[in-house]
Amino acid sequence: MALSMEEQRILTQIEVRLSEDDPRLAHRLSRLGEARTGRRVRVIVVVVVAAIVVLAAVGGAVAAAMS
Repeated sequence: MALSMEEQRILTQIEVRLSEDDPRLAHRLSRLGEARTGRRVRVIVVVVVAAIVVLAAVGGAVAAAMS
């Protein structure tokens, strides 16, 4: 769900004030999104690799059955 221009402006103001009031907390909060994104990428890679392995195994079984 996209934010309206007013909501985006308010969010930006909150971010700026937090950075001014507590830069350490702002930095820690900004890193939370990075960690989640990295985890998501790893999960996606594992799922894709597992799917490739399963497809290769099924393909090998089909080829063996046909010969």
